[in-house]
Amino acid sequence: MPDIEGQITRREILKKGVLGAAGLTVLPAIVAACGNSTATPTAAAPVATPVTPTGPVVTPGPTTPNYAGRTLTIWDYESADSAMGQSWAAAIDTFKSSHPGVTVTHEAKAFETIQSNASLILNSSAAPDVMEYNKGNATAGLLSTQGLLTDLTSLATARGWDKILTPSLQTTCKYSAKGVMGGDKWFGVTTYGEYVMVYYNQDMFTKYNVQVPKTLADFEAAMDIFVKAGITPVATAGAEYPAQQVFYQLVLSQANRQWVNDYELYTNQVDFHDAPLTFGATEFVKWLTNGYITKAEVGLTAQQAGDAFMAQKNPIFPTGSWWYGSFITEITKFKWGIFLFPGNTLSPGSSGNIWVIPAKSKNADLAADFIDITLSTPIQNIMGRAGGLPVAADPTAITDPALLTFNQNFQSLLKGDGLAFYPDWPAAGFYNDLVANVQNLMNGTDPSKVLDALAAKYNAGKPKL
Repeated sequence: MPDIEGQITRREILKKGVLGAAGLTVLPAIVAACGNSTATPTAAAPVATPVTPTGPVVTPGPTTPNYAGRTLTIWDYESADSAMGQSWAAAIDTFKSSHPGVTVTHEAKAFETIQSNASLILNSSAAPDVMEYNKGNATAGLLSTQGLLTDLTSLATARGWDKILTPSLQTTCKYSAKGVMGGDKWFGVTTYGEYVMVYYNQDMFTKYNVQVPKTLADFEAAMDIFVKAGITPVATAGAEYPAQQVFYQLVLSQANRQWVNDYELYTNQVDFHDAPLTFGATEFVKWLTNGYITKAEVGLTAQQAGDAFMAQKNPIFPTGSWWYGSFITEITKFKWGIFLFPGNTLSPGSSGNIWVIPAKSKNADLAADFIDITLSTPIQNIMGRAGGLPVAADPTAITDPALLTFNQNFQSLLKGDGLAFYPDWPAAGFYNDLVANVQNLMNGTDPSKVLDALAAKYNAGKPKL
């Protein structure tokens, strides 16, 4: 995402335009078994009238190219110590070894910089050769309709990406002529999966005799214990994605797969005053009233929320798997674990963000070589051991029990068709709308008015199918 996202620059953020309820059930198993173990973002450019993409179609380069004097420019928004950051750094080293003479320029960007300015950047001479970008209709899908991304369809077959990535993973890589996910043309390649969970401070849970909750009622009772002790239980951030994901988790507690399909895939018209959305908004206010979260968090960034959790100011941090690798290396003073949002069968999540090759890339063939390397087994194994959710790792390479639990929870969501994507995906610019309106909730705006405002933005921004 962001500048948090410059450092944790975390990302988030419809699924296949025609995907059915069982469409996202088969991400590659990092682990064979799963079980019920508990130890365990989008300021898109304004909607544009779709046009026929004008970017080039990359084809495989010569067998023995001359690399002398060439430069590959890579942009991403991963922190260096994240699982993706570590594996991609190794991929860069591998690329340099296999491409003598190529200068690699790697630039870590703030999530919000790319998210807010992608159309301008990619339509200029400053466009990189390959770039991490948010999958989804309002992000990569929108850019694909503007001719700003290279059509990778023939390359996906030639390079075997269509064999490495399962159909469910391909959904976020392929878009229709109207920019809807699950289309017939490849515009990106994912290398990892992601999902939202609850991180918790095991030492604080033990100190206050709090058990890992199994239901929403249990969860709220556990948070009451911390409140009585003078502790704000939940670390969150109103200025970026964490608070809106708490809101979405509460919505999902009352939703089912059909609701997700209606909201994310436009299967049916969404009533923003239906039971799930009404519950999500009113329950979010209840969390504020009860002190589970506080108004003081309305202006915080995701990085600040993560820092508060790591500093043990808050024992609970509902957020995504993209934090896992960083927590492994940065949390040294207390024991921590994870559990899925109590009582929910649905959770925000999907395949990971995608590598895209801008239409103005000057070295598209080198960019494709780099993507190949990021999908190679040795690089994928590094990601898995560092706390990521790789898509093509050797299952035996992940032996740490905590990492197995991390992957097993993800597999349990997949097997239960539990990935519900992200709340900002359906409409261009909806990330900013969610940020603003969840902040309004935190500042005391009536939930009904917030839902009215979200409905107007959702209906105005979603694709005209």
